[in-house]
Amino acid sequence: MTLRIEGGRVLRPDLSVDEADVRVDDDGRIEAVGELDARPDEQTLDATGGLVIPGLVNAHGHAAMTLLRGYADDKPLEAWLQEDIWPTEAQFGPKEVAAGTRLAAVEMIKSGTTAFGDMYFHVPQVVEVVQAAGLRARVGHGVVTLGKEDDDARDDFREALAVAREYDGTAGGRVTTAVMPHAPHTVGTKYFEEFVPKGRQAGLPFHFHLNETEGYLDPIAEETGQRPTEYADDLDLLHEDTWVAHGVHLDESEIDLLAERDTAVVHCPASNMKLASGMAPVQQLLDAGVTVGLGTDGAASNNDLDMFDEMRDAAMIGKLAADDASAVPAEAVIEMATKGSADALGLPVGRIEPGAPADLAVVDLEAAHLTPAHDLVSHLVYAATGSDVRHTLCDGQVLMRDREVLTLDERAVREEATERAMAAVQRA
Repeated sequence: MTLRIEGGRVLRPDLSVDEADVRVDDDGRIEAVGELDARPDEQTLDATGGLVIPGLVNAHGHAAMTLLRGYADDKPLEAWLQEDIWPTEAQFGPKEVAAGTRLAAVEMIKSGTTAFGDMYFHVPQVVEVVQAAGLRARVGHGVVTLGKEDDDARDDFREALAVAREYDGTAGGRVTTAVMPHAPHTVGTKYFEEFVPKGRQAGLPFHFHLNETEGYLDPIAEETGQRPTEYADDLDLLHEDTWVAHGVHLDESEIDLLAERDTAVVHCPASNMKLASGMAPVQQLLDAGVTVGLGTDGAASNNDLDMFDEMRDAAMIGKLAADDASAVPAEAVIEMATKGSADALGLPVGRIEPGAPADLAVVDLEAAHLTPAHDLVSHLVYAATGSDVRHTLCDGQVLMRDREVLTLDERAVREEATERAMAAVQRA
C-alpha cells in the first residue's frame, strides 16, 4: 500500500521549496513528488503547515554514549577521556550499549535524523537496536590498541573485520558496516600494516578520527616525521570509501590530499567547541572539493544528538573560522547534513527525488520562531530545532507520527537508560 505525504511544501534537491505531495511506494522508495491525485487504497500523512525535508544524516557519533550525557563536562579532551570516559565505558557490557543506543535512536527519530554512522563496541547490540528502531546506519567496532598487549590488540582488529563482514546488509539492507580504527595515534603502526590490507581485500570501507586536536598530531610527527593525513595515506587508509571525523587541524597539503583521494570529512562543531579542540577549516575543505558531512559526535561531548543544533553551530563557527560572514552559508550546511553526510557514509539517501529511499522528516513551520517565512532554508539552519519535527520516516516506514515514536517505547527506553547509566557510573 502506498503512502502519500500531503498538504505541505517540499525541499527539492536544488534547495528550492514548493508546494507538493510526496508518494512512497510499497518498496519504501519515493515514487513521485508534485501535485498528486489521491488513491483510494493509500495511507496519508498530514504535512499541512510543514516542510518535507530529507531525513538528516548524523555521519559520526558513538550512540551508546548517551548514557554519559552530562557526566563529565568542562574538561579538555585527553583528560576527559582518560580520567572519566574510558574508565566508565569499561563498565559497559552488551546491555548498557543496547540501552544507550536505544536512547540515541529515540532522540534521533524525534529530531528528524534517519541515518547515522556509529563507532563503538558490542556492535551486534547496536545492529539489533537499529533494526528495531527502523533507522538506517553504518556501524563499526572501534579499534584501540594503545596500552594493550599484542594479542589483545590483534583481537581488537580481528573483531572489527569480523563484525564488518557479518553485519553488512542486515536489517533489510538498512545496516551497512565499516572498519573503524579509532585514530592514527591510538592504533599502532604494525597493526595498521597487518590489518588494513585485509580490510581492503574484503572491500570494506574505513572510518577514523583525524587531526581532532593539536595533541593528536604530535605522536605521529614524533614517530614518522609526517602529518597524520600523509601517514594515513601511506597506510592505504585514504580512499573514496573512507570518511574521517573532525579534521580540525588540517593544513593545506592535507586538505589537498583528502580532495585528491576523494576522502570525506565529517565536521562535528559542537563537540569541537565544547572540548576546545579548535575550528575546522570547513570553507577551505568545501572550496577544495572535499565532501563534507556533519555529525554530532557522542552525547557525552555535545550533549545532544539534535542535527538542527549542529547545523546552526556549523554555520556560525564556519564564519568565525574563515573570518568571513559569507562562509559556510545555510545552503552549504543543509547539503552537509543531508547529501554530504549520506555521500560520506556511502548511503543512497539525503535527497527527495523519485527512486530514492523514502528517508524523510516533516518540519512543522507553524511556530513563532519560524515566522515570518522569508527563507525556509535559512530557517532550517538558523532557527529550527529538533522539537519542530512532526513526522519521521525511514525506508518508507513511519517511525514517528505527530511527535509519537512508533517503533520504540520512549518511556521504557528512558527508564532503562537512566538505570543502567547510574549503575555504570557507580561501578566506575
